[in-house]
Amino acid sequence: MSQRQNWFEGWRLLAVLTLSLIALSLWIASMRQFEVEGVRMVIRFTARSSLLLFCLAFSAAALARLWPNAWTRWQRRNRRYLGLSFAASHAIHAVAIVAFARMDPAGFAVATSAASYIFGGIGYAFIIAMSATSFDRTAALLGPQAWRVLHLVGGYYLWFQFMVSFGKRVQAMPLYAAFLIPLFAVMALRLIAMAAHPRRRTAEAS
Repeated sequence: MSQRQNWFEGWRLLAVLTLSLIALSLWIASMRQFEVEGVRMVIRFTARSSLLLFCLAFSAAALARLWPNAWTRWQRRNRRYLGLSFAASHAIHAVAIVAFARMDPAGFAVATSAASYIFGGIGYAFIIAMSATSFDRTAALLGPQAWRVLHLVGGYYLWFQFMVSFGKRVQAMPLYAAFLIPLFAVMALRLIAMAAHPRRRTAEAS
């Protein structure tokens, strides 16, 4: 099947993933009649879907370099669309957070802090900037060096934010440690790929 006809390539992949995330989020919220607990379930679901999509995009270049095969070539070829799907997942996450804040202000105040506003806001700023420059025209306007810096710094910041967000829950819920495994794995892959190909570090980091 050609890439143009394949629903798991390019913009069609982005559409499939985004519509699937929306449908699943609505279904999850409906399980609790769209009340506060249902909204909180959507927040947890999209945090995990965002983690998965982020790891797929963040590790794509390293995996393709270390283990070139059909899967890693597909992953590398669709890294842009996996990254945009991550942004879509986190946009749904943001909508659910706003709904939680409006439906249960007291519960929202307990669940958040000034630090979460600051560091979460920085994370969303990076997501917006990286998404906006994931198109050929905007990337060209920004310039290759600035583009690499933005996506390098943004990618590592988001990795760190995921580590903190999931890591701080491990003490109360030890099973959350499982979510740290893919984060450690993708970072290790990137470091191994850079060590194996030191002359290509700039390209790998982007």
